[in-house]
Amino acid sequence: MKSEKEKMLNGELYLASDETLSKDRFQARQLLKELNYNLPGDSAHTYKIVKKLFNSVGKDFGLEPPFFCDYGYNINVGDQVFFNFNCVLLDITPIRIGNRSMFGPGVHIYSATHPLDAKTRSSLLEFGKPVTIGDDVWVGGGAIICPGVTIGDRSIVAAGAVVTRDVPADVIVGGNPAKIIKNIDQGEKMA
Repeated sequence: MKSEKEKMLNGELYLASDETLSKDRFQARQLLKELNYNLPGDSAHTYKIVKKLFNSVGKDFGLEPPFFCDYGYNINVGDQVFFNFNCVLLDITPIRIGNRSMFGPGVHIYSATHPLDAKTRSSLLEFGKPVTIGDDVWVGGGAIICPGVTIGDRSIVAAGAVVTRDVPADVIVGGNPAKIIKNIDQGEKMA
């Protein structure tokens, strides 16, 4: 029989109140406390904590605290990724972020979700859908990336957008729900 953690990682219905998962979240909270109350400007110490927290992190990683996540061990980021203040990643299933991607303040990325059926939902079961963000993506402040979404390389998510569906490469999306606003010409320098 699968453990609740195995079910969670597989995107199946699971109970978050499971003892093992509760311990994992507590361990993440301890690292987040150290990260969020670190002395400003100590990027080497920040990187050291993030290396313990995340499954993988590339070189030249940047983060402005505070930062929040569920477990950390489901987060994989490439090189030269930057998170501005107050970002939240609910990582019950994998969140994968490519190289040179940037996240404005208050960006939320959710791999966690709940059943639509009220009876199942009232049993406290939940599940997740992985989120994938490509290379050279820019996510504006206050944007929300919903469970199961993939954002293509070089795309831009406008500030405040709520992304509920996959985003192709080389586009700008905005609104709620986010829709394609513009195709990006990669030779274009400014809007």
